[in-house]
Amino acid sequence: QVQLVESGGGLVQAGDYLRLSCVASGRLFSTYTMGWFRQAPGKEREFVAVISRSGTWSNYAESVKGRFTISRDDGKKTLYLQMTSLKPEDTAVYSCAAVTSALLSTLRMGVDDYRYWGQGTQVTVSS
Repeated sequence: QVQLVESGGGLVQAGDYLRLSCVASGRLFSTYTMGWFRQAPGKEREFVAVISRSGTWSNYAESVKGRFTISRDDGKKTLYLQMTSLKPEDTAVYSCAAVTSALLSTLRMGVDDYRYWGQGTQVTVSS
């Protein structure tokens, strides 16, 4: 069992930046593929970014490519999402998620692929 706690959300203007963090409990952080998802009001949860166990591989939703960067620090058991050039359509609750992966290179983009979820942090981008 792992607990995930996000932080770093807030209210910003279009064009601004934010860095989200997700701290994990337990000793198995390095065995997890980690992802970021978001859910806007009235919409389904959607994939944002994923990073492999090794940190070498990552993937992004088309809507955030070139603007968001996912990274991880296994020593701190922390996942990050650097968000730049924020747009009003990025407004959502952002959640991190974890799933145990046998391979160092595994990437997973489906909501149902993940076993552990954080409570989320609100990001609001005003125009």
